[in-house]
Amino acid sequence: MDAALTAEQYAIRRTLRDLLARSGGPEAIPAAVRTAEGHDPDLWRRLAEELGLPGLALPEEYGGAGCGAVESALVHEEAGRALLPTPLLATSGLAAPLIAALGTPDQRAALLPRIAAGALTAALVLPGGSLSFALGLTGDNLDGAWAGGGRAGGIQAREGQDARLLYGEAERVLDGHSAGLLVVAAHTGGYPRSRTQLFLVPGDAAGVVRTRLTALDETRPLARVELREAPAELLGADDTADAAGAPAPPGPTAAALLAAEAVGTAASALERTVEYVKTREQFGRPVGSFQAVKHRIADLYVRVEAARSAAYHAARDPEAGPLALAQALEAARITTGEAIQLHGGIGFTWEHVAHRYFKRAAGDELLFGPVHRLRDHAARRAGLFGADRVTPAAGPTALAGAGAASGAEAGSGAEAGWGAASRAGYAHRAGV
Repeated sequence: MDAALTAEQYAIRRTLRDLLARSGGPEAIPAAVRTAEGHDPDLWRRLAEELGLPGLALPEEYGGAGCGAVESALVHEEAGRALLPTPLLATSGLAAPLIAALGTPDQRAALLPRIAAGALTAALVLPGGSLSFALGLTGDNLDGAWAGGGRAGGIQAREGQDARLLYGEAERVLDGHSAGLLVVAAHTGGYPRSRTQLFLVPGDAAGVVRTRLTALDETRPLARVELREAPAELLGADDTADAAGAPAPPGPTAAALLAAEAVGTAASALERTVEYVKTREQFGRPVGSFQAVKHRIADLYVRVEAARSAAYHAARDPEAGPLALAQALEAARITTGEAIQLHGGIGFTWEHVAHRYFKRAAGDELLFGPVHRLRDHAARRAGLFGADRVTPAAGPTALAGAGAASGAEAGSGAEAGWGAASRAGYAHRAGV
């Protein structure tokens, strides 16, 4: 596999990084998240009009750029570096692929060009509350448990006079408070023949009540969505199909994008920490000149670079996405936690930017993990426990990914028992 980026891919990353740096970076987060949208609308418009980010992976016939997962991963990595609060993940990473895969020609023609232009944002509404389970990352979702229960649980759909009507509620909907379109998972057919289907509901439709929730990571706005006889349109043309497994096919690609975003978060936190220990002095010398600090930085550098390699591999081979996501989430959690420690007393102040990185890492693992379940499900799909059948899509790739993840972890500092000379070399490469 050629892991080198093309000139066009480098240009995408450089252009986006420059634009986000001019927009203020993580320091501009408080003003952005306190808007009604939960993000900076002017910046979102610029990202859509100047760079075409919402439609980067959509087909050209719908106004998109027709790019692949690698370009999308680079964009999400830069978004993670800046802790960018935008509806990019909820719209382009989760909802748009489902519309493109399942929608009728009329639905795709009506919705995808507006999404590509940034004029329409979307959110995936799952009454079960688990994105990772619905995407098939931490368990098999074919039974529809991720969409709530039967007659007394989840969101129910019934025939109305002019349209389907949905009743129920969902918690922790990513960007659900401001999305212009809701892609809702609901049960239909009554309890004996209940099946899960996906419906399209305008965000401002009658009977839709949305409440923004207080979240650990304010850059990932979450909402409670209540549907009270809200009119809905079936996504797709097959009224008898069971869409219980529908979110699973785009799941590995979404995991690859999330892995790249977590890598960006970890890398930026590490870079800021390196700059701090190079300037902060103790006992008449920079903190970063002490061997113990160099070793800690070296360990983090190796962990972040291993996670980046896994994320780039997953962007080219999405079946490795769940394992790459597990490695990236773990790297982000450890790196951002160490960043607080290495910043010393100032790092423990709630207002310091190091806390924003840590809350992003912790919030992402709560939403898309946990890490041990991502690895457990990947191992079961690969047949490592003997009882599960190895599927063609997951077998060799998952096994190879598991080996790569194990190798990366084995080489991360104390686990491998590597010496001071190796750590000194990696600390130099990290900048201290």
